[in-house]
Amino acid sequence: MKVVHYIIPTVIFLLLIGNQEIKGQQSEDFFRAAEEEETGAHIGQPAPEIFLESPSGEKIALSSLRGQMVLIDFWAAWCPPCRRENPKLVSTYRQYKDREFVNGTGFTIYSVSLDKKKESWIAAIDEDSLVWESHVSDLMGRESALLDEYEISSIPLNFLLDGNGIILAVGLRGSALEERLKELLK
Repeated sequence: MKVVHYIIPTVIFLLLIGNQEIKGQQSEDFFRAAEEEETGAHIGQPAPEIFLESPSGEKIALSSLRGQMVLIDFWAAWCPPCRRENPKLVSTYRQYKDREFVNGTGFTIYSVSLDKKKESWIAAIDEDSLVWESHVSDLMGRESALLDEYEISSIPLNFLLDGNGIILAVGLRGSALEERLKELLK
């Protein structure tokens, strides 16, 4: 029995050493492929385009807001943390909407709802006094393709973009959003 305890680890060790060259090449290939196919929304990269309908049925492209500082805010009417955050967003929007930034004129919010029920979405916009113009949704809820595209695992989640649509920060809430906007003022 003691011989088995020594033989098995030795065999495993020899197999690992023998496969080291092959494994190393596979690892390099994997990481090279991952670099070439990088997807999602990452700081320093352009935000992936979003082109969805507003409550009135008008399609609004994220890129139509270029030139402004934009906060893409992923939220839903059924999400209590999202709803608690909304008054802070309204206050920040009012304070910074007409300000000049290093790379953008004005601040706006592009609200992306992950609701499935249009009535609930519209009611939440009214109840929370979300006064900015850009509210969009595909009404697909958790099946929205944007969850994968933006690598979203939970909401609320937001992305701050500069005037060129480049992602500057992710997940800024409450005072953190306001502090970052202050840093970016002209």
